[in-house]
Amino acid sequence: MLNIANLANGCQKSIEIDDELKLRSLYDKQISNEVLGDPLGDEFKGYVFRISGGNDKQGFPMKQGVLHASRVRLLLSQGHSCYRPRRSGERKRKSVRGCIVGPDLSVISLVIVKQGEADIPGLTDGSVPKRLGPKRANNIRKLFNLTKEDDVRKFVIRREVVPKKEGKKPYTKAPKIQRLVTPRTLMHKRRLATLKKRQQEKSKEDAAEYAKLLAKRQKEHREQKEELRRRRSSASRTSVSKK
Repeated sequence: MLNIANLANGCQKSIEIDDELKLRSLYDKQISNEVLGDPLGDEFKGYVFRISGGNDKQGFPMKQGVLHASRVRLLLSQGHSCYRPRRSGERKRKSVRGCIVGPDLSVISLVIVKQGEADIPGLTDGSVPKRLGPKRANNIRKLFNLTKEDDVRKFVIRREVVPKKEGKKPYTKAPKIQRLVTPRTLMHKRRLATLKKRQQEKSKEDAAEYAKLLAKRQKEHREQKEELRRRRSSASRTSVSKK
């Protein structure tokens, strides 16, 4: 089975191909390699696909960077693909499929890089609208070509939610705008800057006071050592004069 995605319009379609000869053009290729669609059939003439992944017949996913055409067991941790840790610092040995395409795969994921001559029904002839709009303030400004003086909150894309229970009216939801600069955030920033400056001044005063106290203690220590040395020298002179 080929799972083909069209990133231009958001459509995706699964196509069954039972002919082994057509799929041989994909064998020994790796993830992220580009392949021509002509050997897969006449409907894919002129198309160029990129291999983005797949699963073998037991459901194990392909992992980029594992140069094998078979299944291997790897010790995976946080940050690795094909693994989601449940606890902090957890590592686990998991079975993953290598990134080289072979006949043991049940699903091969492809992405359209170049569109061919004919449209594929359900893949290139339609479009799927985005469910959610941008959330970050700068992305909203970029979408609507706004300036910094415009109020971003008036341009947030709201989506309609239909309640599951009957009799309730549909309502709209809007995302919380991220990185929105408001008078409150500016006041908070100024307050943090003031606290930081005050802390730096206090640290300087404490350091100066500590240096002053340290110099005083060192001076007292030197005076005590000098006094002790004078006492010892006077005591030794007294003992010598008695003899």
